[in-house]
Amino acid sequence: MAIMLMFYEEKAQKLIDRYTITEEQLRYTISPQDSIELAMQDTSRHAILAMDGDKLVTFFVLHEKEGVKPYSSNEQALLIRAFSTDYFEQGKGYAKKVLQLLPDFVRKHFSHINELVLGVNVPNIAAQALYKKCGFVDEGRLVKGLRDEIKVMSYTIKDDGNWGK
Repeated sequence: MAIMLMFYEEKAQKLIDRYTITEEQLRYTISPQDSIELAMQDTSRHAILAMDGDKLVTFFVLHEKEGVKPYSSNEQALLIRAFSTDYFEQGKGYAKKVLQLLPDFVRKHFSHINELVLGVNVPNIAAQALYKKCGFVDEGRLVKGLRDEIKVMSYTIKDDGNWGK
């Protein structure tokens, strides 16, 4: 599994069009198509593709500045949002691997960032377990989401290179 993280570019639109996300997944996230549309209108949102060779396996958005505010007062934090794995690629360890690669990607492209934050729907126990396994800490705070309450989790980026291992 040679996963590579990259910023979305228009030439990858065919991959986005083929990405499968189910109604169940959409209960907890928004689609890559909708996320990209929002990113096109907001320069503080960065759509990220996780590729395994020429296959798009995981998608998410890194949101700076105002996007972080409901989750953290740290101005050097980056919000992970709209995190999903293609339905046909679930259960293969891609999400975990992506989360393990993320700190190095952030260090390289967002050198001013020292914290990753995310909100995970309270009923989404599987995602909470994954984030915890990858080093995210439950902040003990809840914020109001569209459907459910959202648990705030964070990860402090250190320069030790051992995040989520």
